Amino acid sequence: MLRPVLERLQELDRRLLRTMRTRYHAPQIEDAMKALGMAGEWGAVWVAIGVAAAAVDATRRERWLRAAAVAPAAIGVNYLVKLAVRRRRPRLRGLPRLAAAPSELSFPSAHATSSVAAAAAMGRVAPGSRTPLYGLAGAICLTRPYLGMHYPSDVLGGAAIGLAIGRLWPGLRGRGAEDRLIDLVASVAPSTATADGRPQAPASQPSGGRPLSEGDPGRS
Repeated sequence: MLRPVLERLQELDRRLLRTMRTRYHAPQIEDAMKALGMAGEWGAVWVAIGVAAAAVDATRRERWLRAAAVAPAAIGVNYLVKLAVRRRRPRLRGLPRLAAAPSELSFPSAHATSSVAAAAAMGRVAPGSRTPLYGLAGAICLTRPYLGMHYPSDVLGGAAIGLAIGRLWPGLRGRGAEDRLIDLVASVAPSTATADGRPQAPASQPSGGRPLSEGDPGRS
């Protein structure tokens, strides 16, 4: 009873792959998808994002650097699963792949694993950035069947593994409401934040305790 179900799922997998390999393949779109695929190789774009964020966000620098290491680590986990499953990459008659790969092992997609893992990890560091992070991860995932490199199920499997890795990666736990306050202050009035990322206290009143009034010296 299980075998007919698996066969139907495999057929659906191939149909979806063929559809994505043959639809919306204008040269400009193909070039963009190839560029996205290259950016996701070995988790390079995610390492770059993590390092860049660490450079500008001193408060969460250590956590950003930890998150930057997630993508390469996820690729290592992905390869162990590939060796265990040993599924071959898809071959479609008359539709060659549009990118290269270091091996013929297909399940799960390393691009999907590393991208979703990094997006999930970085989203824990900066919750306000989850939408663009997951958007980039989703776009990279789409390149894999679009370029004929993976079956859609390879991508789904890789994304599931990546999500688990990103959510379980240690050392990324924030300070909850305080982190959200830091994000809010940084976006609205960055100049009012202290070096450690906490909101700066209001300027103290003169020693006499009388509030400054219009025209008093020192009032801006």
